[in-house]
Amino acid sequence: MTDHDQQPSTSVPPRLLIEKTHNGENTTAQRLAMNRTGSFEWDVEAGTLDMDDAGLLVFGLNPQTFDSRPETVLGRLEPSERTRLDVAIDEAIESGRSSYSVHFRVPMDDGRDQWTHIQARILRSEGGRAHRIIGVVQDATAEVTHSAFVLDLEKRRQRQTSIVERTTSALSRAVTVDDVTAALTGPGGLARLGADGLSLGLVENTTLSAIALSGDSVEAIDALGEAGLDRRFPLADTVLSGRPRFLTSVPALTRRYPVLAPCADRLKFRAAAYLPLVAQARSLGTLALFYRENTTFNADERNLCLGLAAIVAQSVQRAKLFDEEREFATGLQSAMLPRRIQEIEGGEIAVRYHAAWSGRQVGGDWYDVIGLPKNRFGIVVGDVQGHDTHAAAIMGQLRIALRAYAAEGHPPSTVLARASRFLAELDTDRFATCAYAQVDLASGTVRVVRAGHFGPLIRHIDGRVGSPQVRGGLPLGISTDFLDEEFPETRLDLVPGETLVLYTDGLVEEPGADIDAGVQTLINEVSAGPASAHALADHLSERLWERWGSGDDVALLVLRRSPDPGSPRAPRLHQYIHQADPEGLSDARTIVRQALTDWEMAELADDAELVTGELLVNVLLHTEGGAVLTLEVLPEPVRRVRLSVQDRSSAWPRRRSPGETATSGRGLLLLDAVATRWGIEPRGEGKAVWCEIGPSTPSAATPPPAAKQGCRHS
Repeated sequence: MTDHDQQPSTSVPPRLLIEKTHNGENTTAQRLAMNRTGSFEWDVEAGTLDMDDAGLLVFGLNPQTFDSRPETVLGRLEPSERTRLDVAIDEAIESGRSSYSVHFRVPMDDGRDQWTHIQARILRSEGGRAHRIIGVVQDATAEVTHSAFVLDLEKRRQRQTSIVERTTSALSRAVTVDDVTAALTGPGGLARLGADGLSLGLVENTTLSAIALSGDSVEAIDALGEAGLDRRFPLADTVLSGRPRFLTSVPALTRRYPVLAPCADRLKFRAAAYLPLVAQARSLGTLALFYRENTTFNADERNLCLGLAAIVAQSVQRAKLFDEEREFATGLQSAMLPRRIQEIEGGEIAVRYHAAWSGRQVGGDWYDVIGLPKNRFGIVVGDVQGHDTHAAAIMGQLRIALRAYAAEGHPPSTVLARASRFLAELDTDRFATCAYAQVDLASGTVRVVRAGHFGPLIRHIDGRVGSPQVRGGLPLGISTDFLDEEFPETRLDLVPGETLVLYTDGLVEEPGADIDAGVQTLINEVSAGPASAHALADHLSERLWERWGSGDDVALLVLRRSPDPGSPRAPRLHQYIHQADPEGLSDARTIVRQALTDWEMAELADDAELVTGELLVNVLLHTEGGAVLTLEVLPEPVRRVRLSVQDRSSAWPRRRSPGETATSGRGLLLLDAVATRWGIEPRGEGKAVWCEIGPSTPSAATPPPAAKQGCRHS
């Protein structure tokens, strides 16, 4: 070292001689120790290191106990700094250079880090083999601290820290393997990695497949996308060897992998790092990073690449485990649900099942469609408590049991009572909720029971959605434990063109919101959705399940009774008016007027609207259920309107003679005055009052006998 520039001379004597004096003056070793500069001689072939006292003091070693082993000196360094020194020496020896210079940190006993500088010359044999290295070592803390080297080093380390932090943050949100590849290849992926291209290959059985390519990637070239486990290709070679490959030029790449030589002129990068992905001692694949700018891959850069590979490996392993568990869970669930839904006459059924994205946390939601005698069928959705394989196992048993009880022909209330008893006898602490309905599309009759579950929604042909009041019992299992196996049955009427929706709570549970708000959102989406059952099911899945997230399972069943539009010459509409719907009567009158206007029969709208209100008021006031309104055109022989109101009461109206001050009793008188013909017909469990409005015919001059019986309801 010269006093002029405080830098070691490039010409280093083979050995700094240590002169000893006996007159009390400082020895050369003492002077060097004060200057923190020493010398060494390393016999590469013998593996011994001769270092003077001053040099040993620079490393904080005791000259009296030093064993002349290079490992003793290297043992003083942190792993990262040791790697830095090893890489610098290896690159100098392998490249044929005659010298090297490297800075690194040495932790001292007093807790501080000392910057140390080694400058050495490599002595080679005639064949070019390095056999001896001589050089100087000095404490360069003061020099380095105030030099541009530190600033550049800190800048590079900040960049490397940023790369690691951003990559870790992006991959921490990756759940599946697809998420991992999206994080690596999506917007900002390469920038996060500090690379210009990447290729990710994963091992599946005995095949290596490139599953992610981005930017300047050699594997993106035709025919090199999937090289398999062929060591001629760098991805496979890295997997099989388990060692990283750092290639600093395209010629170096093609020399090592000649199979790539034909496409060398098409490569856009200059350097590549092929990094094995290893997690828990298992080789998962390879990550290749490509760089346009020439790089020597110093120790920091190599450590950065290896660190990125470790982060990606952990993410891939976690994602593969999740995908495997997800596949297991969905396979288990699908095996316990119906493989095929039967086609029904007079309508269409659509079912959708969405599993929660929570690994192996299998849910207990289910749906089913059960064929019954006399062209009827049962529909059910349910939910077993819990999100685990036990809940799924109970779900499978309960679904089969409920199906068996329904197929035996029992009424809906008995089906649920027996299903509750079955669940209680399984000796489990789980309960289940469900809604079951027995449907006859020929008549439109729907008999519904529910056990602690949501009731159905019904969308009318005008788009309005009702939530009929369906009485319910306790959840299955709990009802038996409490000796309360009562499941009241509620009858609903599904007119042609109307749609019934059954669902589980995953469809209406919005995180952080009240369940009633979720139900109201579902009602809005059912109203706004398409008419077809399958299209509506898809609409609800997209708008709600994907909107709320994937925290819970969803079972959804949509049943639509086929519409009955009549013919162009004789159109027809049906509408169900719920007894508890205060706006139903007004809406029905509006629908009748609008339909007649659309059918170019507006001249009959006033009379038809008046009769509609009268007949519906009778039903809603004097019976215990709702009414089905049917409006149709009779084209022959004279084009008239036929209006029918059906209810569930078996009592027929009778004619009365109201006094002048009576407020009721004029209903049949009004029919006589307005209708061309009218009458009463039995309909299953109830009756239908009908009338025809329009031009009269000779055959309609005398009213039917039913009209002469009087009306006790009007």
